[in-house]
Formats: sequence, C-alpha cells, structure tokens
Amino acid sequence: MTRAGGGRKRTAFGRQRSAGDETGGEGSPDDALVLIGAAATELAKLAQRHKFEVLDRLLAMARLEADEQLRLRSRRKLS
Repeated sequence: MTRAGGGRKRTAFGRQRSAGDETGGEGSPDDALVLIGAAATELAKLAQRHKFEVLDRLLAMARLEADEQLRLRSRRKLS
C-alpha cells in the first residue's frame, strides 16, 4: 500500500521549502540557461565531429534559444 502525498517536504539540507521556491536547489533560471547553452555548444561540437548534421542544427537552435531567453530575462531585469 502506498501513501498519497502528505508529510513535510524538506530540501537536502533540512531547510523547509518556501511556497515560492521554484529553483528546487538547482540555481537560478539564468544559471540554467547558461548551462543549457554551454551543454548545447559542446553537444553540437560532438555532432559535427561525427557528421550528425541534423543534430548539429537542432543543437544550434537550442543554443540560440537559450541565448535569446537569457537576453530577454536580462532586459526585463533592467526595466
């Protein structure tokens, strides 16, 4: 028999999560975008090396999207 939900939710360090804690301990959304962009760049290099042209294009698009999202987020912060 399984329990449905309930109980307190705690982070790895024992601190209770606040209702507005959307990062889940994984850094800020900006950090995530930088990481995604960097990972896409490295994976695109690997795809190029092995001549996976479609994957290379898709990863380039993912990198561009991450860069664009980061640019839009920083523009909103300045406003």
